Amino acid sequence: MLAYIVRRVLYAVPILVGVNLLTFALFFVVNTPDDMARMQLGAKRVTAEAIDKWKAERGYDKPLLFNEKSPGLQKITATIFYEKSVRLFVFDFGASEDQRNIGAEIHKRMWPSLALALPVFLVGLAVCITFALGMAFFRATPFDFWSVVLCVAMMSVSTLFYIVGGQYLVSKVLHLVPISGYAGGQDAVKFLVLPVAIGVIGGIGASSRWYRTIFLEETARDYVRTARAKGLAEATVLFRHVLKNGLIPILTGVVVVIPLLFLGSLLSESFFGIPGLGSYTIDAIQSQDFAIVRSMVFIGSVLYIVGLILTDISYTLVDPRIRLQ
Repeated sequence: MLAYIVRRVLYAVPILVGVNLLTFALFFVVNTPDDMARMQLGAKRVTAEAIDKWKAERGYDKPLLFNEKSPGLQKITATIFYEKSVRLFVFDFGASEDQRNIGAEIHKRMWPSLALALPVFLVGLAVCITFALGMAFFRATPFDFWSVVLCVAMMSVSTLFYIVGGQYLVSKVLHLVPISGYAGGQDAVKFLVLPVAIGVIGGIGASSRWYRTIFLEETARDYVRTARAKGLAEATVLFRHVLKNGLIPILTGVVVVIPLLFLGSLLSESFFGIPGLGSYTIDAIQSQDFAIVRSMVFIGSVLYIVGLILTDISYTLVDPRIRLQ
C-alpha cells in the first residue's frame, strides 16, 4: 500500500502543476495586472502612475515568466509566476491585498469551518444512511413511497430557503438561538446549532435517495437471496450484509469530501456570520482579492487529490478482497 500511495502522490504533482498553470493564466494572462489594478482602484479613469504604484506595492510590476534584466536564477525567480504561483507548492501564500498574511488567516479560520462542517458531515451521514436503510427495509410500501416523495421535494428546495427560513423561524420568531455570529469555546455551540441542523436537513433529500438506490441494488444480489434462503431475518440480512457491502460505493462519494471540509461551507458561513474559510473566500471574491482566491483554489486542488487517495485506501478497509495495485 505504501508504494501505491507514493505512486499516487507522484501522479498528483503534474495535476497540481496543470491546475497552477491554468490558474496563473486566468489571473495574469486573461486578466492582466493592469486590469487588476484598475478594478482595485475602483475608478473609471486612473492614471498610469497610479497603476504602476499599485503594481509595485504588490509585486505585479515584474515580468510574467522570464526576467531578462535580472542576473542568474533571478531571471526566473524575479517573475510574477515564481512569486505568486511556484511558492504555493511550499504553501507560501504570501499576503492579501490588505497586506495580511494569508497563511495565518487560513490557520485561524479553519477551526470555525471544521466546527461547522464536521458535525454536518457526521450527523448527516448517520441520518441519511439510517433513513435510506429504513426505506430499503420497508420497500414497496407506503412508507417507502412517501419517503421518496419527501426526498424529491427536499432536493427541489434551494439551500437558501432552508437558511433564510430557519433563521426566520428559529431565531427571529422562536428566539431559540442567535440569528448569526460566532464565539470561541463552549459559546460556539449556540451559534452552530442552527447552521448544523440546516446543513443536515438540506442534504437529506439527495443523499438518502442515493443511498436507498445503492441498498436496493444490493438487496437484489445473489448473496442476499442466499442469506434469505438460509432463514435469516430481513433485518439481519439488511444490517449484516446489505449495509456492509453498500458502504463500498458510498465511500466513493463520502471519503473524498472529508478533506474538503477544511474549506468550509460558502453559503452557511456567509449567512450565519461564521468567520471560516468559506466566508473568507466569498469576501475575497467580492473584494476582488486575487491573492486569496488563488490560494484557496490551490488548497482545494490539493485537498481533492488527498480525498481521492483516501477513497482508494478506504476500499481496502471496507473490503479486504480489494487490493491496491
